[in-house]
Amino acid sequence: MQTIDEALDKLERSKFRSGFSLTEKDRQYLEEKGEAVIRSHAEDFVRRRLAPAEPLNDGKQTPMRGHPVFRAMHATACCCRGCLNKWYKVPLHKELTEAEQQKIVNLIMAWIDRNSK
Repeated sequence: MQTIDEALDKLERSKFRSGFSLTEKDRQYLEEKGEAVIRSHAEDFVRRRLAPAEPLNDGKQTPMRGHPVFRAMHATACCCRGCLNKWYKVPLHKELTEAEQQKIVNLIMAWIDRNSK
């Protein structure tokens, strides 16, 4: 199993995934809200948009912009079940466990941390 740093390094080698970055507006939002609030948002988005066995509108459920976590979800290939399966071998049609959800949130938050500086 790969570490978060290994996953982030692999994502940086993808032309598509490495094309995502935080905007100045995203950085301001992160600074205003703080890490705990952003983590809470990430947990909520993962729970509602990715955790169900059959997510509503899978493949189209995560906007490309509007929140720094959305950008991070695309950058980390945690935007839909198809990408989770392709990049991390997360099984399709199976509800995500709390532990799986937390791993996804940790990856998203690590990407945000790396890209907010």
